[in-house]
Amino acid sequence: MEFDDEMGYAVAGPGSSRSNSRPPNRARNQPPQEAVKQFWEQFNTKHPGKVYTVLPDNPYARTRAKRVPNGPIHGHEAAKSYEQARRECMKSVDRIVKECERVNQKYTDPHFDIELDLKSGRRHYLDGLDKPNSEMRPRGVKRVTEIFEKPQFFVNGPTASDVRQGYDGDCWLMAALCTMGNKIGLIEKICVSRYEEIGIYGFVFHRDGEWQQCIVDDKLYLRAADYDESVDERPLWDDINRTDTEEEYRRVWQTGSRALYFAQCVDDNETWLPLLEKAFAKAHGDYSAIEGGFVGEALEDLTGGVTSEVLSSNILNKDRFWTEELMKVNKEFLFGCGTGLFSNWLDPQYRGPPRDRKGISEQHSYSIMEAREEDGHRLLRLRNPWGRKEWHGAWGDGSKEWTPEWMERLGHKFGNDGFFWINYKDLLRKYQHFDRTRLFGPEWSIAQQWTTLNVPWSADYHSTKFMMDVTTSGPVVIVLSQLDARYFKGLAGEYSFVLKFRLQKEGEEDYLVRSHSSHFMGRSVNAEINLEPGHYHVLMKITAFRHEDVQSTEEIVRQVASTRREKLVQVGLSYDLAHAKGQVGETDQEKRESEILKRAERKKLRDETKKSMQKEWIRRQKLSARQERRAACRQNGPPRGPSSGSFDHDSTRGGVPGQIIAEKPVQDSPVDEGSVSSDNSDRRMPNTPSSVPTIQFNNGGGLHARHASHGWRRGAESPRPSLDARLSTDVLDPSDMELLEGFEFDSDVDMPPEVSDIQIQPPGDHEEELSVDPWNAVCVVGLRVYSKDPSLSLQVVRPVLDESQEAALDRDDPAASATAHQRDSYSWKDSWSSQLPF
Repeated sequence: MEFDDEMGYAVAGPGSSRSNSRPPNRARNQPPQEAVKQFWEQFNTKHPGKVYTVLPDNPYARTRAKRVPNGPIHGHEAAKSYEQARRECMKSVDRIVKECERVNQKYTDPHFDIELDLKSGRRHYLDGLDKPNSEMRPRGVKRVTEIFEKPQFFVNGPTASDVRQGYDGDCWLMAALCTMGNKIGLIEKICVSRYEEIGIYGFVFHRDGEWQQCIVDDKLYLRAADYDESVDERPLWDDINRTDTEEEYRRVWQTGSRALYFAQCVDDNETWLPLLEKAFAKAHGDYSAIEGGFVGEALEDLTGGVTSEVLSSNILNKDRFWTEELMKVNKEFLFGCGTGLFSNWLDPQYRGPPRDRKGISEQHSYSIMEAREEDGHRLLRLRNPWGRKEWHGAWGDGSKEWTPEWMERLGHKFGNDGFFWINYKDLLRKYQHFDRTRLFGPEWSIAQQWTTLNVPWSADYHSTKFMMDVTTSGPVVIVLSQLDARYFKGLAGEYSFVLKFRLQKEGEEDYLVRSHSSHFMGRSVNAEINLEPGHYHVLMKITAFRHEDVQSTEEIVRQVASTRREKLVQVGLSYDLAHAKGQVGETDQEKRESEILKRAERKKLRDETKKSMQKEWIRRQKLSARQERRAACRQNGPPRGPSSGSFDHDSTRGGVPGQIIAEKPVQDSPVDEGSVSSDNSDRRMPNTPSSVPTIQFNNGGGLHARHASHGWRRGAESPRPSLDARLSTDVLDPSDMELLEGFEFDSDVDMPPEVSDIQIQPPGDHEEELSVDPWNAVCVVGLRVYSKDPSLSLQVVRPVLDESQEAALDRDDPAASATAHQRDSYSWKDSWSSQLPF
């Protein structure tokens, strides 16, 4: 290795110029560009699409798909969907109550009977579809009236101090409920109907842009088994003499909130939290499905709000963030926070408990309860949903900052109850991630539309877009979302998607705003902006990632259909109903454009097929003529002279022997010239005339002889175009037209069948399987627009036949300069001349 004194670093010697200086690749049988093109053709599937229905012939999904609107969608009140779901839920609960009263039975949920499921060993409501959850081990199930001595749904209303997380990893849900407990009326809106005596409760949750009901019974999981069924606890309990062993066992192990396995209220007789958690688990399929998440996602599911992700390192003006956002907590916004998102990146194999940052647990969700500015101190009150373990720094319990005056002013009491205060500076330093959820009042309206996109491997702005018609000036919140895969875990497939979008006004190339980056919450992205009346386009960029360790939807269905039928039916129905949103019918205009495109493609295919058949016909005619010439040559002997002439044979004359005629200069034969260019014949024509004998058969009556004697000739200085070139330009010379005598083309016979006529056959053993599954990423996306313009309309715009202009790259894309269509008006000479002295 040499050292370059001038550059200051070691450089290697010059690379070898020999073609074999590196290990040879496999032999090339095509140009490199064609090889790359062929690779991508094989890389992408030839049958793109998505599984829309898992269950066979699902009538519910068909009905739902028929109700999916197409064309322009106008806004409606944001509360309309909630009111409709609330009324439906109350109506359903009332019907079930009447049925229970008629048969004198308490309500047992046939779709989520946790007692039968647990004791039969099926565990459909604890485990996910794809894998069991061995960490969830409840020991018993009882009704609310059997667990609580004086059960009450609310005790002094739902508050943050009620919440205590259980053995499920749903701290994100618990933190969201703590946050909502600070704003009166939010939690009460979730449970819309209940009959505690009968044991039935009706809840509503926000899913994929609309509110949906969920009804459950009052059975809850317990930490300990019944006395008569106990295996571990009873032997130890019976060793001690007691007055009433069984009753004391029940009071200690199976009475009050502490007896519950999952979430529990702090009050021993309050029941709203475990029942709400159960309904949330049922809505998602099982308790495993609600493990792990972000506070903002739960706040969206429980309030219908829109969550934006804020990283503390990205905040530009921390004073503005304090005054314009944090100080509006519990008013316009709700906030959650977390830390330690990348805490294990240097030790990916770490599986221990969450690490601690002065009492703050990593990878755990917290609620921001209150923001106060007192005497120049910016302070925030937070809560840990565990109900214990608090911040140990400044303003933590017992710290030197606390005085009796401050205790009274902030209304704080020391105690390991999960509540603690922290100053703004420490908040930004210790917490990396904030979930800010905007709430919408009755003055807001909403319009939404869904569609399905084929996502290419190379991410780019999609040709399908949303068009928005704004009629009134005002604030607009735009949300692009994908289906919430938490509702059908195990069937989501091997692809995950990252969403982005940008908004631009019709007729303008530059965009107005882009969606805020979402590093962790991939379910949706959003942007907020004030808009003037006009037409706007929302362009989407979807990036797909394929996870090789995850099985596809169709593979999971094959595996579990015979082993977990009931679980597949449960999760599959949720999958089918969700994906019905993506089956949007075509509008009348789209149908017309599609028909025009179909006819144009069919005509193009017809022309290509006809030209291919013409080429093959001419080739066969020429090969037949060549064989005739060679047969005649063998029969009459080789011709005199250094080169051969034009041979022909007329089959109508019975094969009369040819004769040698007088010598004369050889003329270029159009047929021979064409055969040299089109079929790589070894025959060559001299560039200059020479005196050679010519063999003539049947007095020149053969086809090739007629071509040779044709009046049209071409000199050496104007070579004849190849057959491919003549066919592609539709410029056929007279010799071609003669060769095409007898050629027939019938579209009904010679054209390949249309796609709709093809019967798709299952792959057989004779088909060669690809070594790697082809790329087939398909995403169902929806756009929601919140505004104060009730006349705002929204629709999906798919590409039309003559639409070929691509979307410009983002300003900060590294390739933006190379693809820009317009340049500044001044030239490079102008820019340089302006720097020159005069």
